[in-house]
Amino acid sequence: MKTYTDRFKRAMVQRMLLPNGPTATALAEEVGIPQPTLSRWVRTLGTLPVVSNHNAKVPASGSRRPEDWSARERLRAVMEASQLSQEDLGEFLRREGLHEETLEEWRTAALDALAPSSPRSRGGDKKRIKRLERELVRKDKALAETAALLVLQKKVRDLWGDGDESTNEDNDK
Repeated sequence: MKTYTDRFKRAMVQRMLLPNGPTATALAEEVGIPQPTLSRWVRTLGTLPVVSNHNAKVPASGSRRPEDWSARERLRAVMEASQLSQEDLGEFLRREGLHEETLEEWRTAALDALAPSSPRSRGGDKKRIKRLERELVRKDKALAETAALLVLQKKVRDLWGDGDESTNEDNDK
């Protein structure tokens, strides 16, 4: 097993994290390092800021992975991107280290979260409430029936006495 220096690992991770940088598979073929090793390096060292030749700004999140962005940072990025032209959007995406697909997912999630609940989901709640009410009525009836049986059983015992006492009297004769 070959050992690599931390400096070398960081250099490989930075190459993969550059906008339009090579994938782990492509870089593995190029440098002869197994792809799983490169992917593991990205997971462990992937929070490094990207170095580029035009002094890219590191996003406020301090991380290049979209999964690490907070909801507030995602919303900021969506709002900021919505005001940009297509040309400026590309520059924004490179500066932030994002893909257009990621930004579109965030935009969709934000719009879905702001949308009022659909009538279908409210109808589902109504069906659930009805089902629970029916179940409650059924259980109330079963409880009332059980209580009535216990009361009747007690009355029978009081009228006829305990079955064990009469059996003992018959056996003594």
